[in-house]
Amino acid sequence: MKIRISQQRLILLASVFFVLFDNYPLFSNTLKAYPPDNWTNILYVLSVALLLGAVINLLFTLLASKYTTKPLLILTLIISSFTTYFMNTYNVVIDDSMIRNALQTDLHETLDLLSFKLLLYVFFLGLLPAWFVYNVEIEYGDFKTEVMQKLKSIVLSLALIALVVVSFGKFYASFFREHKVLRFYSNPTYWIYSIGWYVQDTLKNKNHALKQIGLDAKIEDNTTRKIIFMVVGEAARADHFSLNSYKRETNPQLKTEDLINYKKMYSCGTSTAYSVPCMFSIYTRSSYSYQKAKYTENVLDVLKHTGKVAILWRDNNSDSKGVADRVRYENYKTPKNNPVCDDECRDIGMLEGLDDFIQKNKEKNILIVLHQMGNHGPAYYKRYTKEYEKFTPVCKTNQLERCKKESIANAYDNALLYTDNFLEKVIELAKNYQKADTAVLYMSDHGESLGENGIYLHGLPYFIAPDAQKHIGSFLWLDEAFKKELNMTKIISKKDKKLSHDYLFHTLLGLFGVKTKVYEPSLDLTQ
Repeated sequence: MKIRISQQRLILLASVFFVLFDNYPLFSNTLKAYPPDNWTNILYVLSVALLLGAVINLLFTLLASKYTTKPLLILTLIISSFTTYFMNTYNVVIDDSMIRNALQTDLHETLDLLSFKLLLYVFFLGLLPAWFVYNVEIEYGDFKTEVMQKLKSIVLSLALIALVVVSFGKFYASFFREHKVLRFYSNPTYWIYSIGWYVQDTLKNKNHALKQIGLDAKIEDNTTRKIIFMVVGEAARADHFSLNSYKRETNPQLKTEDLINYKKMYSCGTSTAYSVPCMFSIYTRSSYSYQKAKYTENVLDVLKHTGKVAILWRDNNSDSKGVADRVRYENYKTPKNNPVCDDECRDIGMLEGLDDFIQKNKEKNILIVLHQMGNHGPAYYKRYTKEYEKFTPVCKTNQLERCKKESIANAYDNALLYTDNFLEKVIELAKNYQKADTAVLYMSDHGESLGENGIYLHGLPYFIAPDAQKHIGSFLWLDEAFKKELNMTKIISKKDKKLSHDYLFHTLLGLFGVKTKVYEPSLDLTQ
């Protein structure tokens, strides 16, 4: 026997379900801001539940119709079961940047996130209630009755919202002004809001032509040939580098090299999808937007305009996020290209065959970009081979909240040890080309949270993200011939200053000696 229910009652039941079962992150964080040590704070938190329920009810009532109610509720329930899992498990926020990151994540990275716990969330919070909605029989009245019921629900929802806000006016003035971050945890309202921003951002400039920059770029004929390796790291936080006085030896091989180590380097964003396009763009973090970068040439294009730089991007991560769309790109996440693959393809495999590329372009300067898998989480234990498992015990699950913080850090640090070996191999390769000036520039795309204050992974909005997600590992290695051409006193003077991804665009131009109007010496690490 089918359950028969009115459309408005079904929406009300769904709204209550969302509030009760999909908003633990919202209420747990609200209780931290307003501890339940007195009745006033308890009433405040209860008012948040009432307000959220009224907003959800209003939203779905506005969108409800005979043909949309069930599909919208079913889709929202299933998506919200996923967002609830990730917010509960990793304490992340599902904003437009996180949505873009998720949509650009490949199958391999998605598999790293799968777990039995996730399946339970999806079944009990998504599929089971969705099945109920699918099977329930909605009783529809005539057109006039449905319109009146809809108006009644809208008016009551608005009245409840107004009553709650007015009754607790001082609290909500504080809530929205001093604790506005809390609204980021509301489910499903915030991810729906974020999808709206993402779609608007994506469509806004869809038909815009690519803006060309640096068309005047040139390199003087008498300039010594340059071979530069640019390594884009993944999730490498600065405070876990022994180069930066970390208690563990995570950079034993790099410590043997004469590096300019940038102790205070900060990322443009907290996710790969945001940071990688940003770091190669002409825009500084304060002026950057994803859309501006997408429709503006980047530093690789400017170097290409010189006609004297051969560029190769090799990727062992998801992809270049659009940066390498107009230069030679090679995917090294597949055994078809990468000769060093076991459980997964290794960063070290990206070095195979590079000499062939360099020799084929011996009349040109060379830029080789190597995009690492690095310390991609949450499965840090997969990011290195057995010989680099120095720190034990190791967290060997993607459900980091089930592991002790020490075992998470152990797996993460072992992955850094593997990166240390990879970076040393890049430097050794660079040393082979003694007839050219060679350099290795390393910057991670962003940092990583390892359970501090219950936060894992990365991707929090920049202004609330902890330092661990923004403070990144970075260094510059130069061969002796290159050092003689540059002002090393100026270069060394920057190593302890606060720096950022803003410097990458102009540093690459500076290293190649490119003359162009878009070059800013003040943002060049070598000036």
